[in-house]
Amino acid sequence: MKKGFSLPLWVTGAAKSAAKKLTGLPFDDYELIKIPKDKNLVKIKVHSSGLINGESNALGISFVNSGLDLDITQNLEIWTIVSLEKTDTLVNKSFDLINIIPGYGVGIDQKTSEICISNFAKEVLVENLLDFIPEGYKINLEIIFPNGKFLAERTSNQSFGIVQGLSIIGTSAETFASASPDQLKNAKAKLKQIIANESCEKIIFVIGENGLDLAKSSNMKFPIIKVGNWIGPLLVEAAIKKIKTLILFGYHGKLIKLAGGIFHTHNHLADARIEILVFLAVKERVPIEIVQKLSLANTVEDGLIILESFSLSLTDKIWNKLSDTVEKRSKEYVNRYVKTDMEVATVIFDRNRKIRWSGNNGKDYISTFKGF
Repeated sequence: MKKGFSLPLWVTGAAKSAAKKLTGLPFDDYELIKIPKDKNLVKIKVHSSGLINGESNALGISFVNSGLDLDITQNLEIWTIVSLEKTDTLVNKSFDLINIIPGYGVGIDQKTSEICISNFAKEVLVENLLDFIPEGYKINLEIIFPNGKFLAERTSNQSFGIVQGLSIIGTSAETFASASPDQLKNAKAKLKQIIANESCEKIIFVIGENGLDLAKSSNMKFPIIKVGNWIGPLLVEAAIKKIKTLILFGYHGKLIKLAGGIFHTHNHLADARIEILVFLAVKERVPIEIVQKLSLANTVEDGLIILESFSLSLTDKIWNKLSDTVEKRSKEYVNRYVKTDMEVATVIFDRNRKIRWSGNNGKDYISTFKGF
């Protein structure tokens, strides 16, 4: 299986190298990174580190090697600037000892201006930097991606309300190609492992890192599996394993494909998202001038904005109908291969990571995802 290490580990490698330099330790061209709740250490190559600003700060530099050919962060240059700051207050939580600052090229939440970073990334940083913080001090860690702003324009970050650069949303140490057959094999193995280790009749399939991060922060207590683009075969596998309820949770730009009967969602195989949205709008008797605008939209996000500017209530009606269609088409797909009474429920979030729509079956779960 082609795999490598995720962005948080390369950021941590550079940060740890800088922290060591700041505390007087010699430079090593690699760092051993501790992973939370894992006994194994990961060896991360570091390009360089050195003291700057009159030796009050240290700079560490690394280059991402994710192991994935189509990964936007492959070869990404990372700068981390570390400094120590005296604190007079008693700090009870480890997270409060590390002040993570979004520098140039690092994504921030458009609404809060806070750095867009996953809990996993924070945990890895804390796990590896705490030993270098003297008593009575905290660490200021500024993260910079010199090419991050440019690369972010090639992602859907802005659709999720992430601006000014790339987010740091890795949720595991290793990376896997979402369109590779090996990813399907890995997801099947995880499904088998979950079923073997615990009694579960309900399970959540998520698509993409944003979906995984959002699902993990919700109140849902069911097992979660990131399925990448291999949704169809994994739906069938879940039915074969006698799962009673399969909850599909994801971004509208991916799950809309299932409403059109496309069950491998990678763009290089099929992309009829605008056509599906136009079809649903016609069915709901949206005025022809709005339908024409939809047909010219470049992305699903643009289409959603067009609909919302016309009518918020009609937009929600269309997307709830779309969610219901995903449930029905998914059930039909599974029954082509295996007769099953497995229920498929759909819950969908929008470009702002706001959980908004569900199918008829998904209504039972949407409030729990929202934390109500």
